[in-house]
Amino acid sequence: MIHRKLENNIHERLFTGKAIIIMGARQVGKTTMIKELFNNSPEMIWLNGDDPDVQMLFENITSSRLISILGSKKYVVIDEAQRINDVGVKLKLITDQIPEIQLIATGSASFDLSNKINEPLTGRKWEYTMYPISFEEMVLHHGLLEEKRLIPHRLVFGYYPDVINNPGDEREILRQLSDSYLYKDVLMWERIKKSEKLIKLLQAIAYQVGSQVSYNELGQICGLDTKTIEKYIVLLEQCFIIFRLYSFSRNMRDELKHSKKIYFYDNGIRNALISNFSILETRNDIGALWENFLISERQKKLEYDEMIRHSWFWRTTSQKEIDYIEEGDGKIQAYEFKWNPDAKYKEPKQFLENYPNSSFEIIHRNNFEDFLL
Repeated sequence: MIHRKLENNIHERLFTGKAIIIMGARQVGKTTMIKELFNNSPEMIWLNGDDPDVQMLFENITSSRLISILGSKKYVVIDEAQRINDVGVKLKLITDQIPEIQLIATGSASFDLSNKINEPLTGRKWEYTMYPISFEEMVLHHGLLEEKRLIPHRLVFGYYPDVINNPGDEREILRQLSDSYLYKDVLMWERIKKSEKLIKLLQAIAYQVGSQVSYNELGQICGLDTKTIEKYIVLLEQCFIIFRLYSFSRNMRDELKHSKKIYFYDNGIRNALISNFSILETRNDIGALWENFLISERQKKLEYDEMIRHSWFWRTTSQKEIDYIEEGDGKIQAYEFKWNPDAKYKEPKQFLENYPNSSFEIIHRNNFEDFLL
């Protein structure tokens, strides 16, 4: 069993009078973690929001009916809670009327679950996001040396639990995941009939990892208008498949102010979309894979360690660029990512001069663990 970092965060918040909301993409391990956390306790009742009878149960529920159903249970888990109509009101009812019960709700689509729970559960919830297994979780599982040896493999196949636990079947597992399963919520919620357009958009994004993206250009590639492209990207982001990074701009006239890059939360999904599982040594996109890996892993660390940081990239009209900028506690940290530790680079003097409270560091394959641990 690979233990997840969120387990400790959640355990500390049990029975504090608030619901615990866990969101994340499909198949990242939410169900497994909860069952492990409570050791399949007989004091737990599990309700799956995908089941029609569970949806009907909550249709006109009252506190009296809930009490009779839940009985003496200590924990109630509502999996895929976003499938239940007006779920926020129902979760609030349990939290307010049966305070002795710890409520846990999961969802694989934040746009649905969050929109329905945020207002009713204001001040009544702890909210977490769960991602594919992280570099740090694997280091804690079998040690730093072993995980560093596996980095070339991780850059190609990623960190989905099924991928890690089924060596030799990585390609088939990722093919199934990337073949619309991960996008089930988008397709269902928005009633998108032409799923091939969605896949084509993701493929176009996959080829542009590490580069600035243009919605207009993506629209031309996919045969969609700019507004639809933006809408799809937001939905894919809210399903925890991709995320955007915006350009950092404060006080320099030639800084790009409205640019963006798009990354995948998992390298394996990115590679599955473009059907490229070639070994690292033969690839011409190793720079993009390394950058996507480091930035996505850093986002996991910030979330799990509850670190409040803002993330950007930086670029000027004269093509000067920094891969990743992070700001927190009054400090600005700039990072350049290079797979090869001997790669040449120039220190961004213009950036450091204009932002005197900043620092700069090169992250390469020989020193990256300090960035992620």
